[in-house]
Amino acid sequence: MEKQQPQIDTAKKYLNLILSRRRLIAAFVLLAVSAGLLMYLATPKVYESSASIIYQEQRINPSRFSPDEERQMREMVNTVSQQVLSRANLENLIRKYGLYQNPQSNVAVEDLIAKARDNISVTMERDRGNVFSVSFQGGNPSRVMQVTDWLALKFIEENLRVREERARETSDYIKDELQMAKARLDKKEAEMKDYKLKYYNEMPDQRASNMTRLNALQEQFQALQTNIYNLEQTRLLMSEQLEVRRNMQEDAAAAGTAAYEGEQPGSLAQELSSARSRLQDLLSRYTPQHPEVKRQEHRIRRIETEIESARPRDSDDAPASDQDMGPETLSREDSRIAELKAQIREIDVNLKTLRKESNNILEQIRNYQKWVEAAPVREAEWASLTRDYEELKQYHDQLLSQSFSAEAAETLEISQKGSQFKIVDQAYLPKTPAKGTFLKILMASLFVGLAAGVGTVLGLDFMNTSFKQAEDIENYLKLPVTCALPLIVTETEKKSTRIRNTALSAFLFLWLAALAAAAVYFWQQGEIIV
Repeated sequence: MEKQQPQIDTAKKYLNLILSRRRLIAAFVLLAVSAGLLMYLATPKVYESSASIIYQEQRINPSRFSPDEERQMREMVNTVSQQVLSRANLENLIRKYGLYQNPQSNVAVEDLIAKARDNISVTMERDRGNVFSVSFQGGNPSRVMQVTDWLALKFIEENLRVREERARETSDYIKDELQMAKARLDKKEAEMKDYKLKYYNEMPDQRASNMTRLNALQEQFQALQTNIYNLEQTRLLMSEQLEVRRNMQEDAAAAGTAAYEGEQPGSLAQELSSARSRLQDLLSRYTPQHPEVKRQEHRIRRIETEIESARPRDSDDAPASDQDMGPETLSREDSRIAELKAQIREIDVNLKTLRKESNNILEQIRNYQKWVEAAPVREAEWASLTRDYEELKQYHDQLLSQSFSAEAAETLEISQKGSQFKIVDQAYLPKTPAKGTFLKILMASLFVGLAAGVGTVLGLDFMNTSFKQAEDIENYLKLPVTCALPLIVTETEKKSTRIRNTALSAFLFLWLAALAAAAVYFWQQGEIIV
């Protein structure tokens, strides 16, 4: 309790000090209120009106280029704001509504435009979704409302114009890109077509059919070689037989009919023996079904038939006379030689045909082998061409899709069915100033005056170094105070003090009454808006 007593005494001291100087504090308060009233009356009133605009998404939306609606709205609002706040529009606004017109001032147009930009604000209202507000500040309430309405309508107009212009520019740009992409794609397709026509048989997709055809040609070539070999062997046998018969004919012509009659069987028997020996040699190397073995067997049977036909036909098997056998035998030999020659010529024709066909097939085999060997190279080259083509084709298809979307968006914007601004809240007529209201200035003046008065009182007391209490003397002199005499005030002094305080109180009262009367007067005149 003893510890709290000094704090209580200090509080009482300062309270008594403030109460004793209450008139001085009141004077500071009245002075501050007077200054505030003068400042309020001298400061131009600033009114603000705003209109709310919503960003409506288009009902028919063929293509959404950006899923971020908030970013899309913010970009659109910024773009349209730059158009609305352009120099031409603001100059037209100032001229239309006579903003900042003062006959006594000669302000440059640039300064007026800068001032107009400062008085216009665009604010995003995040708590209301796709809504933003445009506001204007000025000294005339009705004119502020008209300018705000004009700005809101200008936002809608500029939004339609900007979107239509952007849609048209986007459509034109995509069309130009599409034409260039189509030209590159057509050029690439022409290169691919020329390449494929040039190397059609060497393309990778032809490799399987080329291999199949190559195998068939090789089998056909092998069969032709076998036929050629067989014909060559047959021709060799016929040539040997023809040579033998020519020799026999020459021997018969030299020795006469009798010699010929005795030699012919021996010559045929010799030929038959040679053919049988060759057959045995062939059987030792081939099977009985081999064409060469069968050909040799046929030759043996023909020689045996000729030997049988050359023998005499009489009953006792006596040899015919030279006069009977010579001419007929020579005639038969001549026909046989002619027959062999005809067969050899036929074989030669067949051999020529087969060799020609074999050469053609061999040339085809070489071509197919070259095509098959070139397939890997063509595959790599074709893969490179195809890769570039696929990228160009994908880019072309993408541009084509975007072109359709851009055309649809342009149509929507031209018909004003696309995303657009719509006024939600019209501009209102402001009743009170947006800045510096009377109540705010009054409260601020009272606070400043009270703080200044109390501060002055405390400052004066701090500057007064006289002793005010007995404790102050004891603390200063380090001596106890044994007696304290009260202040003796005379009646004259009391009367003088009373008159001075009364006059001061009356002055303060009259001052307060004058302030109240001035406030009421200016309120009735419309200069003060509560």
